[in-house]
Amino acid sequence: MANISTRFFGLDLKSPVIAASSSMTGHAEQVIKLAEAGAGAIVLKSIFEEEIYHELQEELSLRSKINSDPEYLDYFDYVIKEDTLRKYLLLIADVKAKTTVPVVASVNCVSSNDWMLFARKVEEAGADAIELNMFICPSDVTKTEVNNEQFYFETIQKVLQVVKIPVSIKISHYFSNLAGIVNRLSKTGIAGITIFNRFYSPDIDVNTLTVVSSDVLSSSGDYLLPLKWTGILSGQISCDLAATTGIHTSETAIKFILAGASAIQVASVVYNEGASAITRLNQDIAAWMDQKGFQTLADCKGALSQTSAASQAWERSQFMKYFGEKAF
Repeated sequence: MANISTRFFGLDLKSPVIAASSSMTGHAEQVIKLAEAGAGAIVLKSIFEEEIYHELQEELSLRSKINSDPEYLDYFDYVIKEDTLRKYLLLIADVKAKTTVPVVASVNCVSSNDWMLFARKVEEAGADAIELNMFICPSDVTKTEVNNEQFYFETIQKVLQVVKIPVSIKISHYFSNLAGIVNRLSKTGIAGITIFNRFYSPDIDVNTLTVVSSDVLSSSGDYLLPLKWTGILSGQISCDLAATTGIHTSETAIKFILAGASAIQVASVVYNEGASAITRLNQDIAAWMDQKGFQTLADCKGALSQTSAASQAWERSQFMKYFGEKAF
């Protein structure tokens, strides 16, 4: 059988199928199931600074001194952060004691300073690597692209200064020069970049006239944007590349490998099918490689990337011929 081992997060992985950060990876018993199903690595549920802040505000709203005493605010800020961190470190230690699959701590960065402490602590707890789940919605009209981009570089630099384990990042596509920024980020010393993270998106209920949450899970067609950029970026940046979002079928997983991804991160398909989805993806990737005569993942990785295939199809932005011939 074909060898599907790969390398991502600066780690050697037995499989390119990674269990992405989600509520499923926030409990030790679920993590063990994902590891037993053949996941190449487990990215634990992210620590979200926004959630810590929200919890702090809820706590203060129950008290009589809401925001009136700075020392009172600082006290609860400290207590809540310490409790969140303590639970996360216990999860890392518990999982590491029960499985040999690489465990990756995930931190959602909004401000950069507090996460230096978190990075050091998760390393001490035994995490094999850190994924910085980074996202800034460029919605502030007073900020320039330079303001937004600087946050990424400053945070990465600070984290790399305080830990020895590999650090990777997961980013969105919200950049004015996506290829350029990914190339620059890849040269900061990080071990890998995952494209693209999936965050809350609002929708509108036309009956109640309210803003509501859209579907949390991805759909099988959501893979096209990260696939395009995997094909474009592969072979042109200085670190390993992984992809996520919309990877529900084995065929889609194989497409990403051909486009140049070293690994894929999955969550929605596991929500829908259970941990067995990872086993299925691994088996189907190996079977396809056997059928095509590929002995290792490296033999086929990037075979159809823009660099390897010398094709301009990845950069095409217009439908051109299709709509010119389409009859209605």
